[in-house]
Amino acid sequence: MKRSEINAVIKRFETLLAEHRFELPPFLALTPAEWQTKGSEYDEIRDNQLGWDVTDYGMGNYRKLGLALITLRNGNTRNPKYTKSYAEKIMLLEPGQVSPMHFHWNKMEDIINRGGGTVSFRLYNADENDGLAATDVPVYRDGLCYTVPAGSVVSLKPGESLTLYPRCYHEFFVPEESGPVLIGEVSMCNDDNTDNRFYEPLGRFPTVEEDEPAYRLLCTEYPKAAR
Repeated sequence: MKRSEINAVIKRFETLLAEHRFELPPFLALTPAEWQTKGSEYDEIRDNQLGWDVTDYGMGNYRKLGLALITLRNGNTRNPKYTKSYAEKIMLLEPGQVSPMHFHWNKMEDIINRGGGTVSFRLYNADENDGLAATDVPVYRDGLCYTVPAGSVVSLKPGESLTLYPRCYHEFFVPEESGPVLIGEVSMCNDDNTDNRFYEPLGRFPTVEEDEPAYRLLCTEYPKAAR
């Protein structure tokens, strides 16, 4: 992705959050220059990849296959220094965008429509070879429990949520006729380096083309502690 595209996405995300009165922690407003001065007191943010995250899954077509996220809090199962056992994100998905089919090996998560349009999920169980199973999929939705056929679409309006268990394949998308959606996630610890299984091979983080200065650093770009 071009840095200019990432900058524009982050600014659009900030605007939508402000419209919905969703306040962000102060570290999310730090500039790249300010990050250069930050010491080891910010290591939890660095080590657990808190912050801005914009991805095109390495495919170069963010408007169709992409997602913008902010990890607000997170533990770290690979570092005993951090004992937090949960994570929280807020995400932005635009009309016509898809977050591609994947499951998590370990993470259970609640996905919540925090405001805007409608977000839809296509669901499958994983089979023994990590393919798409033809079996009915259990749905856990705001206290309701039922099953749907493999490949069914479950749509969430603002305020509604869906619980996703490990090895439940899901892709989510916003219909073209909808508005942009703020999507919340409350989950077990998040590890985007080892816990994602994409149905089709994809990259999790973008390759960035530097065509203008960064407006905000992504969560994978923090400099080492200044002292």
